[in-house]
Amino acid sequence: MTDHLRSRPPSKKAEQRAETIEQILDASEELFSKHGLHGVTLKDVAKRVGVHHTLLNYYFADKKTLFDAVFARRATITSERRMKALEEYDAATNGKPTVEGALHAFLDTDLDLYIEGGERWKNYAQLSAQVANTPEWGAELMDQHFDPVVLRLIGLLRKALPECAEEDIFWCYHFVTGALMNTLARTGRIDKLSGGLCKSDDFVAVKERMASFMASGFRTVCKHRTG
Repeated sequence: MTDHLRSRPPSKKAEQRAETIEQILDASEELFSKHGLHGVTLKDVAKRVGVHHTLLNYYFADKKTLFDAVFARRATITSERRMKALEEYDAATNGKPTVEGALHAFLDTDLDLYIEGGERWKNYAQLSAQVANTPEWGAELMDQHFDPVVLRLIGLLRKALPECAEEDIFWCYHFVTGALMNTLARTGRIDKLSGGLCKSDDFVAVKERMASFMASGFRTVCKHRTG
């Protein structure tokens, strides 16, 4: 193949195909985030996009394949951003991280996407909460996309808490995940409990508090267990 052919811009047909797939993923993401995998049909997605449902079968073998593609699209972005943030933080501290610093790098980088990315990213956040709490198939997706970045965080926390038992660090991370996923689910419960003082979609408020709250939990558990 010549350089001329290799550098040829995408054809109009390829651009239309890419645009159609993006529309399908956007519509699916919104529907799945509200109704879950089993509460949405391919016909529902097709109706939202304004195409015949057979077109979805042309691009995606089945509904689970579509769901996985929807999840992977943004999971790849958030995982890469957090890994970069953790690597840069580790380098900036010369391998001497603090618990707060490691958690800020891990949590804030993700929360910034939901703050700056608009409703589509918040839909993905809700979807992530569903996936994380679906043991039949969700755990596999979480393992596939997030294990490396989670283990990188664990490594930093080990450095920050050298006297802490490894099992306690993993348990504390488990609690971090629970709090984070409950937050990303945007159930509206805190809105009602607080009488409107707090808003489920106020990720700015979450970012201001979450890492500090969780860091205190790590230190308290480790101190109690080693004291």
